[in-house]
Amino acid sequence: MSLNTEMFLSFAKIGTFTLGGGFAMVPLMESEIVDKKHWLTKEEFLDVIIVSQTSPGVFAANMASHVGYKIGGKTGGVVATLGVVVPSVLMILLIAMFFQQFKSIRWVEKMFMGIRPAVVALIAAPVFTMAKSARLNKRNLWIPVVAAVLIKCFDVSPIYIIFVAALSGFVYGRYKRKQEKKEDQPQKD
Repeated sequence: MSLNTEMFLSFAKIGTFTLGGGFAMVPLMESEIVDKKHWLTKEEFLDVIIVSQTSPGVFAANMASHVGYKIGGKTGGVVATLGVVVPSVLMILLIAMFFQQFKSIRWVEKMFMGIRPAVVALIAAPVFTMAKSARLNKRNLWIPVVAAVLIKCFDVSPIYIIFVAALSGFVYGRYKRKQEKKEDQPQKD
């Protein structure tokens, strides 16, 4: 099986079994791409999540295109994106055709009520994985907490949070480098 075929099938599986949007697919994608196929390392996967989140467009398609590109270049990006999108489009078409007939059936309504908590869990699970990969600890845990509070309580745009975090990281990195250079220089007596 060619890499493109294998990639399409892997992403089609992810697209088929993901309920709840882009973030819900992160654990499935990590399992398939990092753990089973070993196409990316955990660190590379975390980088793809960050780039996909900051890129314009649909998160699921961004993830697929970035991972596919990293694995198989431009063709890989297109193949992976098609793989993750095609099942969703087909399912939406089927649901749109038949949902009006079934939405008033009690067990269908209950089924959708039961899926909602599972979707919340699927979205929450990657948070813990990303926290590990991002090396969160007692000293820097305040950063995502403050960012979440600013976004939720004060309606600050995530774009500003990302910009300030990137600028702060750059400034802090330069400061640390200068400190290390000072420590490496011989002391004058």
